Amino acid sequence: MEEAGFHKNFRILDLFLRIAVLPFTAASIWVMVINNQATESYGEVEFSNLTGFKYLVWINAISAGYALVSVLVSCFRWLYCDWVLFIMDQVTAYLVVTSGSAVVEILYLAREGDREVSWSEVCSYFNKFCSKTKVSLVFHLFVFVCFLALSLISGFRLFSKFEAPSLSSSSNEVGNEVGRQEG
Repeated sequence: MEEAGFHKNFRILDLFLRIAVLPFTAASIWVMVINNQATESYGEVEFSNLTGFKYLVWINAISAGYALVSVLVSCFRWLYCDWVLFIMDQVTAYLVVTSGSAVVEILYLAREGDREVSWSEVCSYFNKFCSKTKVSLVFHLFVFVCFLALSLISGFRLFSKFEAPSLSSSSNEVGNEVGRQEG
């Protein structure tokens, strides 16, 4: 009886995290898409000028779509849905990591520059743009945390359905023979 309550708590947490992804992805997309800044000296920069930022927006959109579909799948518990959710949670978590990493790299170069290739830092000129990028990245980090937790939960839920492998009598005999030979 206690184990059923344990799994029910996981199901509630799973549903909560899947729903929580939606506002975080929407906020990350919104902040990034409206992100632009113009200066008289250096021109204008917008999110669409940088491929890594567009990648972040697309991955957030895909993550939101998947989260919405996965809420429905997890509510109706279709055949093989535990396997599908486990695999898709893993894939989505990896995609979120890659898009976040791309933006972190661009943001690092914008803040620090790279003297070896003669790139100067630009955040001192486009401070508002860099600040909004950080905000979008923080929302994206929350999306990652949700999918990391979902990956662990879906993995636990899937693999807790299977029994641990048992040692057969023949493997015990082999282990005993090895122990006698060593001793």
